[in-house]
Order: sequence, then structure tokens, then C-alpha cells
Amino acid sequence: MANVLVFGYGNLSRGDDALGPLVLEYIEQNSYFDGLEIITDFQLQIEHALDLEGRELILFIDASVACDQAFSFAKLAPEKDKSYTTHAMSPASVLSVYQDIMHKQSPPCFLLSIQALEFELGNDLSQRARSNLDAANSFVEQLLGDPDLGFWLECETSNL
Repeated sequence: MANVLVFGYGNLSRGDDALGPLVLEYIEQNSYFDGLEIITDFQLQIEHALDLEGRELILFIDASVACDQAFSFAKLAPEKDKSYTTHAMSPASVLSVYQDIMHKQSPPCFLLSIQALEFELGNDLSQRARSNLDAANSFVEQLLGDPDLGFWLECETSNL
């Protein structure tokens, strides 16, 4: 099993929502090391909690309208999902499910949020999203070049 899991989610057919999966394509084209696994999906599901088992580091990547810069990077803490359904979950709620079913702390998990603007079905990436994708790809290259918890903690957006 790979030590590092990178999970990119979003819909390639919905404009800027494709940012997460597009970062995974960049990673695949630049294959970093053997201890890396990537998973892509349209959205996070309760079953994804099982993918966290046995990992040393986990990186979730998603498009975000709430991001006020090209991207943000932060360590995640488990948080119970407050919605009435598990149709789509946040990364923090996936961590919470992991802890509930495994009865232990989740591995260290981080979220890379990439600023996104347009999510219309059939649209291409916006110009801003293309620029943000380039910046995020460079950042991910740095992260995966040193898959160490201490380094990733130093890289949190607030410390850049």
C-alpha cells in the first residue's frame, strides 16, 4: 500500500470543478515516487474513509469558490457532517467517519483548495482557474518532493 494518498475530486465537465482531477493528471504525468497513490471521484463518499487506512500522509484536492487566493493549504481536523445525507461529504467528515469506524485517529490529512469561479456544465476552465491550476501544480510538486509531515506542516498557507 502506498504511504501517500492524493485524492482529487470534482467533475471534469463542470468548468472549474475539474481542478482537483486536473492536478491528479499533472501528478500522473510527472510520476513522483512508488509510495504514492492517487484516487479521483466526482465527490467524497462515506466509503472513502476506508482509503485512509495505512497511509502516512493524505492530500485532498478540490476547487473552491471560498478560496480568496490562487490556492490554500491547511491541515484538516475531523468534523462530524451536519447534513442529513452522506451523498457528498467534506474531507473533515471523511476523517470523522474513519475515526468512528476504525476507533483510532486518522492519518495526517491536508486540504489543497484551489480558487474556482465557474461551474457550468460543459464549460472549460476559466482563465483564472488555469492560472490557479499552474500555481497549485507547482505547490503540489514541492509537497510530493518531500512527503514528510513536518515539511507539510511548514507549508500550510498561513506559514507561506
